[in-house]
Amino acid sequence: MRSPLLEAMAGFITAAFAFVAALAWNNAILAIFEQVFGTATGVAQLLTYAVVVTAVAVLATYWIGKALQRAKQDEQAPPERMRKVS
Repeated sequence: MRSPLLEAMAGFITAAFAFVAALAWNNAILAIFEQVFGTATGVAQLLTYAVVVTAVAVLATYWIGKALQRAKQDEQAPPERMRKVS
């Protein structure tokens, strides 16, 4: 009974840290966007920012998913036979 509770707490704490990190990255990316394109106060600028960040998030999620898929396939693959050295 204790293990599921600890696992849930660990998941919540990890999610909280990820949320804080995401907010920090949001501020950093917004500052870079403002430096490159000027102020991001208008609707068009904010929409452009949202589209760029969404595209980066989608690509990163895709790449992470592919890497996870490859790692799972490597785990399930039968081990290579060791060559006999004479």
